[in-house]
Amino acid sequence: MAASITVSLPDGSQRELDTGATGADLAASIGPRLAKAAVAVTVDGAETDLSAPLPDGATVSVVTADTPAGRHVLRHSTAHVMAQAVTRLWPGARYAIGPAIDDGFYYDFDLPGGAHFSEDDLGRIEDTMRAIVAEDQPFVREEHSVAEGLELFADQPYKTEIIEGVDSSEGAGEGVVSAYRNSAEFVDLCRGPHVPTTSRLGHFKLQKVAAAYWRGDEHRPQLQRIYGTAWESKAALEEHLKRLEEAEKRDHRKLGAELDLFHFPPEIGGGLPVFHPKGGLIRKLMEDHSRREHEQAGYEFVYTPHLAKSTLFEISGHLAWYKDGMYPPMEMEGATYYPKPMNCPMHILIFRDRLHSYRELPIRLFEFGTVYRFERSGVLNGLMRARGFTQDDSHIFCTREQMADELASLLAFVLHLLRTFGLTEFEAELATRPDKFVGEPEEWEFAEGALKSALEKAGLPYVVAEGEGAFYAPKIDVHVRDAIGRRWQMSTLQVDLQLPQRFDLSYVGADNERHRPAMIHRALFGSIERFFGILVEHYAGAFPTWLAPVQVQVLPVRDGHMAYADRIADRLRGDGFRVEVVAADEGVGARVRKGRMERVPYLLVVGDDDVEAGTVGVNSRGAERPEKGVPIADFSARLAAEVVAHLSPVTAPPASAASPA
Repeated sequence: MAASITVSLPDGSQRELDTGATGADLAASIGPRLAKAAVAVTVDGAETDLSAPLPDGATVSVVTADTPAGRHVLRHSTAHVMAQAVTRLWPGARYAIGPAIDDGFYYDFDLPGGAHFSEDDLGRIEDTMRAIVAEDQPFVREEHSVAEGLELFADQPYKTEIIEGVDSSEGAGEGVVSAYRNSAEFVDLCRGPHVPTTSRLGHFKLQKVAAAYWRGDEHRPQLQRIYGTAWESKAALEEHLKRLEEAEKRDHRKLGAELDLFHFPPEIGGGLPVFHPKGGLIRKLMEDHSRREHEQAGYEFVYTPHLAKSTLFEISGHLAWYKDGMYPPMEMEGATYYPKPMNCPMHILIFRDRLHSYRELPIRLFEFGTVYRFERSGVLNGLMRARGFTQDDSHIFCTREQMADELASLLAFVLHLLRTFGLTEFEAELATRPDKFVGEPEEWEFAEGALKSALEKAGLPYVVAEGEGAFYAPKIDVHVRDAIGRRWQMSTLQVDLQLPQRFDLSYVGADNERHRPAMIHRALFGSIERFFGILVEHYAGAFPTWLAPVQVQVLPVRDGHMAYADRIADRLRGDGFRVEVVAADEGVGARVRKGRMERVPYLLVVGDDDVEAGTVGVNSRGAERPEKGVPIADFSARLAAEVVAHLSPVTAPPASAASPA
């Protein structure tokens, strides 16, 4: 046996360590600060505990607590401690699964005797968790055969069900299951990795109790879920909790009611919103601006129905791959109809209706098309996740030679239009071929390469999401960060070489032969409803002036100033602005406060001096002090300049639109 091993670091350098050295030893050899921050290591691409011996010749990177991967380890480890605390407080409790999730973790429980958690119990559980942290219990990895695992967790039916799944997938007696033991008191089924000891934890907060069906199946037992969050430091935890507090104030469902924008009538059903006049006006402004931009960028508008025969979705593959997410069918005149879950099959039919020349390509079809997907009630979330929503859907048909340039210009168009709405921080994910897919691997490689090239041309930071593509196509998901730093998945671009084959699409090439087009799917806002909800939260209901449903309110000081207030309003309406006059039914101060609560950008107070001079008093949203004696012409010009500054310039058509291949 060699006396030493050599491992490679991410920067290409190498380190020589004693045989049997662990990830913790490697971190310590680099420096004490790294050793203190380390929570795990990645060995040849696989995350591993710090206590595991390193193999000779491996490529190793140290995972620190302040990285996304490190926080995942912290949160997963904290979830184990929470489960241990629950079993200590409720002997006989059954624990199901407890993963790390974005910004936190959860664990599902089945308490003995039908007991239920209350919000008051969270404090008791937290106190017990802190006692476990103080006990400095080591996380020790164990590996067992399936039979040993079933015996170890004989009193935990949810764990044994998971183990039996391992057994059936790998062959009876061949599977290996791993577990982590904190102490003689608690052991959990888990792949790991975990922090070395419980003392590495401590910056956590339990947040709420919720109900959850076992494995998301409403026909299975209903469990109790506790959500929590965990961070690498007290400062990071406090910053996150402040962000959550701000997010609660910005909740689009709360503001939607306060600002009279939309609601979800129970008579219609969950996940199906109705927009009130103010919300409808904002939505119209969003759609109108998007239509203008698309028209200038070479798109053609189409309209398609809300349902179709089952045969359409059989050809597209949606019935085979997506049926569980579709609304149930309806039978009429001997045919089966489904509400459409996607717009793409109908856009394909429009392209296929006549034979196209290569000189016409690319053809860009665009629609605000409403689709329907039956989301389970437990996952509905206001406008963010609904059952009926309108996609700003585009499908582009082009040659393979045009695809790279088309994707690059399309991605630039997406970022340009999102910036118009005040979103400026972008990241992307490149989702690649999943385990279950249609088509040939070579086609997927071509499509993934084209998407990667577009990202690199745009200079957009991105990560690769291995295996996260749709069954028929890889995709780019564009993510944005809002005003309080939250990350939202927004636009999607997919390269599809499969549906053109399934629908036998073709165009006539320069050689007068028929060729198969490539197809690009693109939803820019994702859905109007969800994008609307994101904007409500991004702006905390204070929409920019160009998008505000009421841009100006005119407030006469007394009834005697009403005629002048009406003249001011008529003047501004004539200049193209959205104006309300608020009668002097109560004091000016009360009306100003109400206008601010309604997030109106400008409140114009008019009194005796204004009537005489033709001026207004301007209360600007966010300004510390009002302005007095502003000539109405000056205010109107200022307002017009503000609106123009917020709107982006008209988009030029992509280069490939002007010079077909």
